[in-house]
Amino acid sequence: MATTERSFIESVWDFFCSLKLTIFLLISLALTSIIGTVLPQGQLPPEYVAQISPAKLQIYAKLGFFDMYHSWWFITLLYIFSLNLTCCSIKRLPHVFKFISEPMMVLGESLRNSFSLKKEISFSGQLEAGRSACESFLGSEFTKPVVTEHNGELHLFAQKSAWSRLGVYVVHLSILVIFIGAIIGSLFGYKGFVAIVEGTGISSVESRSGKQMPLGFEVRCEQFSVAFYNTGAPKEFKSILTVLENGQPVKDFTNVRVVVNEPLTYKGITFYQSSYGQATEGSDHFFTATAKSGGAAESITLREGGSTTLKDGSTFKLLEATSEVRQFMPEFSGPAARVEVSRKGMPPQTFIVLKNHPEVNAARGDDILFNYNGTNAKMYTGLQVAKDPGVWVVWLGCTLMCLGLYIAFFMSHKRVWIIVTKGHVRMYGNASKNQAAFQMQFETLAEKLSNLKI
Repeated sequence: MATTERSFIESVWDFFCSLKLTIFLLISLALTSIIGTVLPQGQLPPEYVAQISPAKLQIYAKLGFFDMYHSWWFITLLYIFSLNLTCCSIKRLPHVFKFISEPMMVLGESLRNSFSLKKEISFSGQLEAGRSACESFLGSEFTKPVVTEHNGELHLFAQKSAWSRLGVYVVHLSILVIFIGAIIGSLFGYKGFVAIVEGTGISSVESRSGKQMPLGFEVRCEQFSVAFYNTGAPKEFKSILTVLENGQPVKDFTNVRVVVNEPLTYKGITFYQSSYGQATEGSDHFFTATAKSGGAAESITLREGGSTTLKDGSTFKLLEATSEVRQFMPEFSGPAARVEVSRKGMPPQTFIVLKNHPEVNAARGDDILFNYNGTNAKMYTGLQVAKDPGVWVVWLGCTLMCLGLYIAFFMSHKRVWIIVTKGHVRMYGNASKNQAAFQMQFETLAEKLSNLKI
């Protein structure tokens, strides 16, 4: 007695070949990808940390929500999806390949009745004459046919784009290639951030995991500049970078202009313009204090956070400085500093001193007029650094996907049979997709066949 029970291995094989599993995995990947869109990835902004509760923060971190695309569960989903695609292809591809390589050249009676596209004409000539005319007709109007004699009938079979049935498997392959490229990038690449002060260089970057990654060469920031809109928003910030090997500038990589969306790439490592700022460490800021009652101006040199005692006994402290006050005060422009002045018996006063607008400083009406004369601080450029050796594999996968989708959606396997018997010619047609368009083509062929002189 035959048994229908499946072995454990066969059950596992059927599970990974299941279309239901494919749909479940696609929905799971789509839904979980929303997490990576809604929640910040990588280093968390301070304002986000302040909004979320410590318990949620800890749970999200343990689940890998802040680096979701590298989390173990998301990568596991990708592995299972890859295995599902591979098993489905292995199970179905041999049947499709056999269908293509061993086409049905002889059309049985039952299939003839099932085809909606058919045409029959009568002729009075000899059988060979009918064969010769139909063979020449198909060769000129469709494609060269294969002639098979069966049970006293001549079967002429012609097909176009049979390999278009493989389009879906090209898409499967492209997805696997993209996953392989992503895995290569994850294992052998990195992403990091580096800040380079004007006139200095770096030879390593810190990855997101906090590990120092040597570049194998040096990148030096020759100059940094930033332009602003009237609203105070940055219009363009630009770095001039030079790549050095063994202390010597590399030809074609000297004084390279780097802006947003125009990165620098050298030896597979790409530097993207990301941020900027004023280097405060080791920089001095210069002020003058002039009493309105008269007398010589008093020169002040301070670093951020530093303070000094003025001649009248008051304390002058530099809280912070900026190279462009327009970001905070759109009606003004240029460098500025926020300072604090403390006098005995009075609460501390905090105000902003502008470099390019001394009239604003004078309008404060204090006994002492403060002016900001600038700084010797340099700007730094903030660069996102990425190395992804799998990027070309990903691009190959994307190209394969476009090709596969074009084949799968816009190409069709078209087949035409002509059966020649004594006194009759019957033509049948079938297409794997887009039957409406093929019907028009078949009707044109049928009309030409009707006008054929045999």
